[in-house]
Amino acid sequence: MSLSRDDIVEHLRKIVGSEQVLTDEHLLQQRSIDNFRKLQNIFGVYTMPLPAAVVMVRNTAEVSSVLEFANGNGVNVVARTGGTATEGGLETPVENSIVIDGSQMNEIIKLDTYNMQATVQCGVPLQVLEDRARALGLTTGHSPQSKPIAQMGGLVATRSIGQFSTLYGGIEDMVVGAEVVLAGGRVSRIKNVPRRAAGPDIRHIVIGNEGALCFITEVTVKLFPYMPENNTFLGWTLKSMRIGFEVLREVMVAGYKPSVARLYDPEDGQLHFSSFAAPDDCVVLFMAEGAAGIAKATADGIGEIVARHAECSPVDSRLIAEWFDDLVWGVDKITREDERIRTTHNVNRTTEISADWSSINAIYEAAIARIRSEIRGITLLGGHSSHSYINGTNMYFNYFYDLIDCAPEDETTKYYLPIISIICEETLRFGGSIVHHHGIGKARAPWVQDEYGSSFTMLETLKRAFDPNGIMNMGTIIPRPGDRWPGSQGDRRAAKYSNTACVLVVPIEDAPKPFFLAQALNLSCRSCALLNLTRTDSSRNTRSPAVHCSAPSSSSRSARGASCHRSARMGPSG
Repeated sequence: MSLSRDDIVEHLRKIVGSEQVLTDEHLLQQRSIDNFRKLQNIFGVYTMPLPAAVVMVRNTAEVSSVLEFANGNGVNVVARTGGTATEGGLETPVENSIVIDGSQMNEIIKLDTYNMQATVQCGVPLQVLEDRARALGLTTGHSPQSKPIAQMGGLVATRSIGQFSTLYGGIEDMVVGAEVVLAGGRVSRIKNVPRRAAGPDIRHIVIGNEGALCFITEVTVKLFPYMPENNTFLGWTLKSMRIGFEVLREVMVAGYKPSVARLYDPEDGQLHFSSFAAPDDCVVLFMAEGAAGIAKATADGIGEIVARHAECSPVDSRLIAEWFDDLVWGVDKITREDERIRTTHNVNRTTEISADWSSINAIYEAAIARIRSEIRGITLLGGHSSHSYINGTNMYFNYFYDLIDCAPEDETTKYYLPIISIICEETLRFGGSIVHHHGIGKARAPWVQDEYGSSFTMLETLKRAFDPNGIMNMGTIIPRPGDRWPGSQGDRRAAKYSNTACVLVVPIEDAPKPFFLAQALNLSCRSCALLNLTRTDSSRNTRSPAVHCSAPSSSSRSARGASCHRSARMGPSG
């Protein structure tokens, strides 16, 4: 038998103390989702299964003890810090999950100005670290739009990127070392060194794991000199995104490293640049920074490249500087935006992808055309490129829509997911990546096998090895069997696991403990560790425990009450 909600709460209180185990119903509702279902928070209508508790951990030992308990009893765990996630990675997909909140682990352990690195706990807000670094003439170089709110653990866990990435890189380029806790409670530390060639770089198992492999308790990141007095802003208007992409490509191929390199299409651009850009203008802009000589050389080189394109008309640099000063979103902006949505029922969403230079404009044009054709209620549809590399760039689609005959709690399935479906499909069709920097979460997990292709087996192997009992953020990165999103042409696809798959359905009273069902049934299957174990409750129409199995059992042993069937395409019930 699985533990009841009361049992879970009682055990957690014994582990960390009653004051750190939060069970207020409204708090549990808020912690059952993230910004993927932000309208549920805005309108106060919640549909996701409630966690049993939110545990406010204060140190690594407490994280270890909670994970050891959860792993031993088959309880799903969701890791959380700042809560700025946008792709459903913080959702609790099954009842009585445990949300481990690391936001109280907020110590800046060391600012090492000689070795140019900072060691911090997972709950340190990025803005706090950046302010401390700047007081010393340094910077983290990391500046996502969520900087005032986001915390270091979540930024590393989602493989985030900042607005100055063209110079400083993404978070994966900044992380030096880390401390993590694995599913069974074991603590592992990756030491702080500039580089090593002692086998695979295991930092990249931690970076971007989204709580599906481990809980990040501490990170060490690089620091850089901060010289804002040398910031140089450049901007041009033009009429073609294709030419704009070419300008970005030429700058990157020439070897220049502006901290900001962006291209806005007309609709997205009008949100920022209507004071000087015509309604049909695209805007390409740059910021050069660093030591005075480097900043000047970068700005001069970019100017020479853009001058070769007669279509580009220069913009007063002061106008770009004004735009730059209003980039990040704090609580005040988020509150205003929530109120706008509440009063107008007009919703703003974004989806970001990446591709090489040969494909990015085709993806942009194809996705925009399909969204206009297939989605009703669109009031603004555009996008921008904001992170470029020598071999390609990203595209950040930005779109608004009116809710037409749609309750707020249904917005994700009737509007958001169909648009995500279109963008993912067109990106995959042209060979791009379906996610550039927000993390894959649960929202884009149904496309993960297409994203990885033949390397998907490596991801599966990591999941089985690090989380054999399937308790780490169930459904994030790797979808649960039967997860499906309605697309813009009906239910266009189910999770890849559902195709000609074998499903074992076991009554909850027969589910073994721990929940490694594949081991309990003695199945020999490469995918049997990817579990979908939920309590059966007919009143809530939830599923019986199920395990995806793509191969026949190697044993004649069966479980009492288990049934096995094959289907070409599983429905929502799995």
